[in-house]
Amino acid sequence: MAKCHYRICVLVLLILAGCGPQKKQPPASPGALRIVATTNLVADLVAQIGEDRVSVTALMGPGIDPHLYKASAGDVSRMSGADAIFYSGLHLEGKMTELFEQMQERGRPTVAVTDGIDRERLLESVNFGGNYDPHVWFDVTLWMAAAEHVAQELGLLDPVNEAAYSRALDGYLAELHETDTYVRERAMTLAEERRVLITSHDAFGYFGRAYGFDVRGLQGISTVAEAGAADVATLVSFIAANQVPAIFVETSVSPRGIEAVREGVRAKGGAVRIGASLFSDALGMPDSPEGEYTGMVRYNVDSIVDALSTNAN
Repeated sequence: MAKCHYRICVLVLLILAGCGPQKKQPPASPGALRIVATTNLVADLVAQIGEDRVSVTALMGPGIDPHLYKASAGDVSRMSGADAIFYSGLHLEGKMTELFEQMQERGRPTVAVTDGIDRERLLESVNFGGNYDPHVWFDVTLWMAAAEHVAQELGLLDPVNEAAYSRALDGYLAELHETDTYVRERAMTLAEERRVLITSHDAFGYFGRAYGFDVRGLQGISTVAEAGAADVATLVSFIAANQVPAIFVETSVSPRGIEAVREGVRAKGGAVRIGASLFSDALGMPDSPEGEYTGMVRYNVDSIVDALSTNAN
């Protein structure tokens, strides 16, 4: 019944988008593909490969949680006027998945950037409905596979510039390889027992697997399910027992849960501080280094290593 109700809402949004005033796309160079991306992570990836041959609009900006995001009539209008829609996939965007299906039926090409990743490399999660963990960008090598898929799809949409997309891909893969090496080298400066990453929600599983961290999130993979008192108590006990010096909030998640964990540790006579605010489901401001994927990744690992290398007291 709920699914049927949501489908009706989607249809209403599509009707509103068709009948209402269309919002203008950003100025585009002649012949540029008009792309609408869901998150700014996806928008950045498309822009890196498409360069000046694409004009990309992101529906979700800095600090926006894609797990909870609901499309507006304005969003549907933007997607209806685009040449293609690029989204993350693996259920990151929640119920928007059905909207993408509706757009596809209306003849609007839709691309999940994670479709280019071998499913054997993905992490399954019981706590996420048995689906794969969608936060693949925290393993830079997986984001490289997503970049290859984006280049392929842009080439199909715009065959005349296929070679240009391929050249841009080669340059970006080299940059991503350098970033991956940087993260590995920074991670190795921490002693193994120090590589414990505790964050607001369980978004860093791929980071932990790729770079050797024990990762624990207060909330699950999706922020739809809120953490309870038992979740807080479990983390408090773990932090106290392992003398974890720092825990982290995220830019797209409320800090209240992590603050409760810190107070719980203090109540037990322990000490833990809240480190930098990490970027998890969204990039930073457009004009900042963290506004691009590689800058965000470097900021995160620097913040993690710096905080965990110093005692809490």
